[in-house]
Amino acid sequence: MHSIYKYLILAGVLLTLPNLVLADDLNGANTAWILSSTALVLFMTIPGLALFYAGLVRSKNVLSVLMHCFSITCLASIVWLVFGYSMSFSDGGVLNQWLGSISHNLFLSEVTRDSLAGDIPESVFVMFQMTFAIITPALVIGGFAERMKFSAVLWFTLLWLALVYFPVCHWVWGGGWLAAMGVLDFAGGLVVHLTAGVGALVAAIVLGKRQGFPNTPLPPHNMTMTVTGAGMLWVGWFGFNGGSALAANGDAGMAILVTHISAAVASITWMTIEWLKYGKPSVLGIVTGMVAGLGSITPASGFVGPLGAIMIGLSAGIICFSATNFMKRTLRIDDSLDVFPVHGVGGIIGTLFVAVLVASQYGGVGLADGMTIASQLKVQLTAVLAVLVWTAIASLIILKFIDLICGLRVNDEIERNGLDISEHEEKGYNI
Repeated sequence: MHSIYKYLILAGVLLTLPNLVLADDLNGANTAWILSSTALVLFMTIPGLALFYAGLVRSKNVLSVLMHCFSITCLASIVWLVFGYSMSFSDGGVLNQWLGSISHNLFLSEVTRDSLAGDIPESVFVMFQMTFAIITPALVIGGFAERMKFSAVLWFTLLWLALVYFPVCHWVWGGGWLAAMGVLDFAGGLVVHLTAGVGALVAAIVLGKRQGFPNTPLPPHNMTMTVTGAGMLWVGWFGFNGGSALAANGDAGMAILVTHISAAVASITWMTIEWLKYGKPSVLGIVTGMVAGLGSITPASGFVGPLGAIMIGLSAGIICFSATNFMKRTLRIDDSLDVFPVHGVGGIIGTLFVAVLVASQYGGVGLADGMTIASQLKVQLTAVLAVLVWTAIASLIILKFIDLICGLRVNDEIERNGLDISEHEEKGYNI
């Protein structure tokens, strides 16, 4: 009987010390957290973003948007497996400043059960980063919703990942030239939000306006669906930002805290501005403000404290609201689901603000050795301009190329009838 008790006690001790029974350098707690974060980030795209976007379009295009999100998830996953991870995170040799190796880790040939990325399995790191490569082109579809051919969407996703996302990811996170400069982008203000925003803006300009824009109202067909998706995005963003610490530690905890604060402040700010300006607080406004706050805090989430989160959330609510109105009412650019003014502008806000709010006197983690606020701001501004210009030029070339090989936009009749029936021979609602 005593021996049984001994074994039970020993088992209890081992359960409280998981690292004792794992490989020497593998951290079980960190691995578990990144596994959870990976699921949360994938949850952001399907179903979160899919429902958020689908509710914002008209009922005749609801399946089209859902199909875009689902197919992009599949295609981006395969491309990441084949060469995306290698291009983003491997050593590119003499070209490493600009691009990782295209062939070094082809088909994840170097990734095994025992290979590690830091103190987590490399397979977990691969999958976590894959979810970022999935959601970024999925965000872009908001710029051309309700008017791009499905075949063009697939071609755009493939080429855009290869020419925009993978290179920029390498510049910032894979040891490229921006990383060498000391750029701060914790979870993707540059890599995800700015690239997606600029890509969507270029696509919206190249494809042109939807029929009726801006004189005919094009309201969301199902705000219930949109709010449901928005809630999923908010929850999933904890994995997006908190998981980017790549550890279950204080950085992850603070990243989640500031993410939540920024989203809440931006939501209330956007709602209040709308209330004062138009006399009514809209549901669309409060959820759009939430996304602006989440996108803006993303690059800063691992570097700032609660005060920084309040400042970023407040700025995101004001600036992104103004940018949205300016684009639609003044410039009359039909970025259908406001990707650039929310994600693009939001990414810029967070990327620039972090240069100041990272300072310890504002509650941040402190500037890197040898850096001042001015020098860090210079690095951040350089990164914003470089990513913006590269993404704009590459996106334009890709869109023009696709237009030559298969055409970009559906014809007028298809657009009037809706892409659900015309492109997929299905209806979202049979009532």
